[in-house]
This record gives sequence, structure tokens and C-alpha cells, in this order.
Amino acid sequence: MKTYTGSCHCGHVRFEVDMDLTHVRSCDCSICRKRGALIHRVENDQLRILTPLSDLTLYQWHSRTAEDYFCPICGILPFRRPRQLTPEEKAQGLPEFSGWAVNVRCLDDVDLDAVQVRRVHGRALP
Repeated sequence: MKTYTGSCHCGHVRFEVDMDLTHVRSCDCSICRKRGALIHRVENDQLRILTPLSDLTLYQWHSRTAEDYFCPICGILPFRRPRQLTPEEKAQGLPEFSGWAVNVRCLDDVDLDAVQVRRVHGRALP
């Protein structure tokens, strides 16, 4: 496990994350496709947010269970809380996730060309 430092573009939002960066997720839902984030999920205790969440802008849509945190100055999304499972997904036995999704593009000193990209088909979600 390695500790990475990260920030938004202007440096207002700062964080540290402990993770094994084996892959990133690239989602094809409308918001992910348009913002271009590459996401890696981590458990709650692996992310240390150094800027108070109250200093960020929260965006929610559709089911209002996902929480996207943006820098109010430069508009970059450094991390988010993924949406909760639908009842249908729970019935299918999909595992619940309550951690964070970190935008790997906001991490310092990461060679994105060396990281495997896994495609996620978010546009097919209910």
C-alpha cells in the first residue's frame, strides 16, 4: 500500500490516500463521461481529507445517493461517494460499498499510462 497526495487544480482541496493503485474505473454515464475522471475506490479509513468538506461544493442528482464533491474555486472533482445500490441490485447480491471514490487524475506523481483502465457501464444503471 502506498500513500499518495492529491489536490484540485488550484490547491484549495487537499487530501491523502493510502491504496494499491492496480486499476482505475472509467464510467460511461453522462456525468463521468463529460468530466473525464478516472476513479479508484478506497475504504473510509484510507482517505484523509485535509480540507473541511464544508469548504467544498456538493452535487447530487437522480437518486441523490451519490455525493460528488467539487472545489468551489476551480471546479475540479477530487473525490466522491458512490451511489447506493438499488433494491434490484441488492436482490442480485451485489456488494454494498460505503467508502470513497478518488479521482486518480488529482493525485501527484501518478503515471496514468501505466495503470489498467476498467470500463464501467454506468449509463445502463437504473
